[in-house]
Amino acid sequence: MSDLLERLRGRGWRMTAQRRVVAEVLDGDHVHLTADEVHARAVERLPEISRATVYNTLGEMVTLGEVIEVATDGRAKRYDPNAHRPHQHLVCAGCGAIRDVHPAGDPLRDLPAAERFGFTISNVEVTYRGLCPNCATAPSGY
Repeated sequence: MSDLLERLRGRGWRMTAQRRVVAEVLDGDHVHLTADEVHARAVERLPEISRATVYNTLGEMVTLGEVIEVATDGRAKRYDPNAHRPHQHLVCAGCGAIRDVHPAGDPLRDLPAAERFGFTISNVEVTYRGLCPNCATAPSGY
């Protein structure tokens, strides 16, 4: 059983065939699919699954805190099942590919007190941007 499925079952989430398929599609390392990509892959496994069911299931998983919604540069939101291991994202400015990265250090702790302006900080999101190897070697640079 996948890690995501185990986490959802552990929360007592009712596991319908549709929910199971969405969770299975999202399972894995460096998974950052759009809702439409999730739907396309889910249809391969369960042809009758609707786009609305996929969107609703993704929304429920985000609300439960089992999936992270990732938005970058006005592109379609992507869904990341790696919700329980702190990480940042590396995003290709060309094709939009996203990879999970685990830099050394703690960005929350690394912000000096003088730069906090009295804020109580609860979360940090760091996004590294650049070109993936494919885009970096493409003739147009993208």
